[in-house]
Amino acid sequence: MSYIQFDKKQLLDLSYSLNKEIIRSNKAGAYSSTTIVGCNTKRYHGLLVAHQPGLEGVHVLLSSLDETVIVNNASFNLGVHKYPNEYNPNGFVYMKDFSADPIPKSTYRMKNVVLTREFLLVEHEERVLVRYIVEQATEEITLRLFPFLAFRNVNQLLRADEGIQPGISTVEDGVSIQLYPQYQELFMQVGNNSKFVSQANWYYNIEYPEDLELGAPYQEDLYVPGYFEVKASKGDIILFTGGPDVIKAGNLLRMFNNQTRKRTARSSFENCLKVSAEQFVLKTRSTPEARKYDRTDVIASYQRYRRGGRDAFIAIPGLSLVQDDLKSFKAVLDTMLKYRKGAFFPFWKYNDSQVTYEAIDTPLWFFWALQQYTHRLGDRQAVWKNYGKAIREILESYRDGTEYQIKMQDDGLLSGSEDGIALTWMDAYIDGQPVTPRAGFPVEVNALWYNAVCFALEIAGPRSTEGKKVLNDWKGMDEKIKKSFQKAFWDPKKGYLADLISLDRKNKDWSVRPNQILAASLPFSPLSDTQIRSVIEVVKKELLTPRGLRSLSKREASYQGNYRGTQTQRRLAYHQGSVWPWLMGHYVEAYLKVAEREEALPYVISLYRGFEETMSEHGISSISEVYDGDAPHAPRGAISQAWNVAEIIRTGKLIEEFDKATQPVSL
Repeated sequence: MSYIQFDKKQLLDLSYSLNKEIIRSNKAGAYSSTTIVGCNTKRYHGLLVAHQPGLEGVHVLLSSLDETVIVNNASFNLGVHKYPNEYNPNGFVYMKDFSADPIPKSTYRMKNVVLTREFLLVEHEERVLVRYIVEQATEEITLRLFPFLAFRNVNQLLRADEGIQPGISTVEDGVSIQLYPQYQELFMQVGNNSKFVSQANWYYNIEYPEDLELGAPYQEDLYVPGYFEVKASKGDIILFTGGPDVIKAGNLLRMFNNQTRKRTARSSFENCLKVSAEQFVLKTRSTPEARKYDRTDVIASYQRYRRGGRDAFIAIPGLSLVQDDLKSFKAVLDTMLKYRKGAFFPFWKYNDSQVTYEAIDTPLWFFWALQQYTHRLGDRQAVWKNYGKAIREILESYRDGTEYQIKMQDDGLLSGSEDGIALTWMDAYIDGQPVTPRAGFPVEVNALWYNAVCFALEIAGPRSTEGKKVLNDWKGMDEKIKKSFQKAFWDPKKGYLADLISLDRKNKDWSVRPNQILAASLPFSPLSDTQIRSVIEVVKKELLTPRGLRSLSKREASYQGNYRGTQTQRRLAYHQGSVWPWLMGHYVEAYLKVAEREEALPYVISLYRGFEETMSEHGISSISEVYDGDAPHAPRGAISQAWNVAEIIRTGKLIEEFDKATQPVSL
């Protein structure tokens, strides 16, 4: 039995099964995603979603592949689409079960026929492979495959268009089609002596319920140029492929088997995390002919294809742990440095032209990521040689003042403020205005700032020109910042830290938020052990859930416990109560700093293992973007979030290292 499997009863309940999604990606930057019953419920879904030369972002080429099985003149359509007021066809009624290990596998039963369907993406190609096996059949069947084509960016929707190029070219064992001239041809092939029957149709007003709930456009028309038809009997294997060029159909089975062997079985919680982590690191070449990868990015989440410095720096330490992959770790840091502007690192919202740099904390997360890299590499001299110049420049930029009024003040604390811009990780917007602007002195920014200065002083090479300058210019600044931090943010009566101090320092925001846990967890903490324990107790009482930390205490008037509804409703809840799993890593790290072995290990292990339940909750074998602040803490947002997966992996490593370090000594 598969580690993650769903039975017929679960599949028939659409209120249950339509909320379970699968995501598969490859090293070419393509992905495939849908629900476990094969019904696309959002514009991001598609069987083949890939890059296109000269176009930005990723594009849904093949939205779905519908199957019709004909047995003794009776037709069974296995596809599932949502139309106004109905699902049609309703192929989910024929599903017997669905499993996710090692690749997605759906089993269908129709009369005396049992058919299995599996799909995967080829590792280094923007190509999908679909394999059908006739497991049972008392007579010959006919299988028809209908490709639903979109040829559009993932953030758009297609409507019936007379401007398409509907012409089909015949290729070996299949056809090619290019709906629009700016796109590549899509080559679709089927082995087993199949034939393609041209029968062009538009399927109108297919609906995406997830987009409807968001208040976004939610209907589109998809183009089906015809269908592949093949005869099959018990034991036969039929393979379909869609990709950017023609391949030998006779090689499809060998290709499918070779690709399957490369997959890590999702046979345990740890393996699920490992496979999920691998999907976020994307290596690309500037040209197809280039011998080396010249860019390594962290995809922030699926299916939203966003990239940026903050996500990369928070996520890559944990993502690279699964293979102890220091090469990719360094490649991500180096890629971000290529795009650095002054102190700042980029965030690409959807594609390379939509890039922003406003983030006060991202450069400081770069220091934290570099700390993790240095710890694992064990060679401070090499790290300083490669990154010392960037370290010095960022520190000096923040000290002297830069964009967004970011500047170190006379007492060493760091402030930033820009009307209409959210500078911290709490960066949701409504109508162009930040929900939580947090202008002034944010607590986690100053904790990160202190950590960055301490790390720079620790790693600076005293024999290098850069190192001497850092050691001379910043000597004693660490103690100054620590003293100022304590005075500004700590209240001994309350027993926790202010979340924000206004720019003029006249007001302090004492809302209980999780940002203070970073002051306790970072390698260089400005807090005493007693203060760390106090912060942990407040965070545990007010914010801790089985899925991470709430972004705001339930006691606050602006608390929003459910991340649902329209985009506006969701943004109001995003950092005002929604639970963020990545913060669990920092909670556990802070806890292990000050706890005794006997009490700590069972507790933190239970927190870590609690995430095993999420493997079948929303994004199958991954961890979702956010969870409701209110119980039962339902999964919401993107189905697979990089820094969440990364920090739960790192949590497991922290526990392992703590266990080894605190083992009783045998006499």
